Amino acid sequence: MNNANFARAGQMPAGAMDASVDAGLRKFMLGVFNKMALGLVLTAAISFIVANTSLIGMFFATNAAGEITGLSLLYYVVAFGPMAILFGSAFVMKNPSPVGANIVYWSVVSLIGTSMGLLVFIYAGMPDGMATMAKAFLTTAIAFGGMSLWGYTTKRDLTPIGNFLMMAVFGLIAAMLINMFIASSFMSFLISIAGVLIFAGLTAFDTQRLKFQYYELGGDTRSMSVATTYGALSLYINFINMFQFILALMSGRE
Repeated sequence: MNNANFARAGQMPAGAMDASVDAGLRKFMLGVFNKMALGLVLTAAISFIVANTSLIGMFFATNAAGEITGLSLLYYVVAFGPMAILFGSAFVMKNPSPVGANIVYWSVVSLIGTSMGLLVFIYAGMPDGMATMAKAFLTTAIAFGGMSLWGYTTKRDLTPIGNFLMMAVFGLIAAMLINMFIASSFMSFLISIAGVLIFAGLTAFDTQRLKFQYYELGGDTRSMSVATTYGALSLYINFINMFQFILALMSGRE
């Protein structure tokens, strides 16, 4: 997902850790957050369209009598499609172009928006379900904003923390896979708490990493464009994961 190497704090030019007055950095970060925001808007639009039209039917498997028997194969293709794109692009696109980076970004956003249509459909059918989603989104936005601001302003190098959290993501995925078989509500609760903490920490780490990367790129237009897109993708994924874990905690659902 992060295709360019980024420098450590000790390798930054003097004053790089205190970038509050750097207009170029502010413009770069604004571009990242604007693109991330557009991704969230598109995700919301697609998810509500899918949830409120006949498109939702493509996610359900039915028997000969037309009764729903579970989720369809297409749902799993859509749900795991973003992961396949991310891993595939990491191997295929060693030096991505701005166009290639945008294709990856908008493909991931579109697929996540489509798969989240099922989430909207489920919560729309619950008492106060949409209100719960709105509260979860607001909570996520506040937490995300706070952690991102800290990552941007702190003079502490978050690289060691970020490396640990990226490894923790694999442990989180393993725990989620295990819980698919044992279906423990308590384990689901612990997974949701861990998920919120991990992606909140990654939000701060990725924000600081982008600040470092800005100085490393030295104003190269092509590289800056790619970095903006992949930076938005990193933060977008952090936000989406935080939202889903917070929603699970607020609603008591897996």
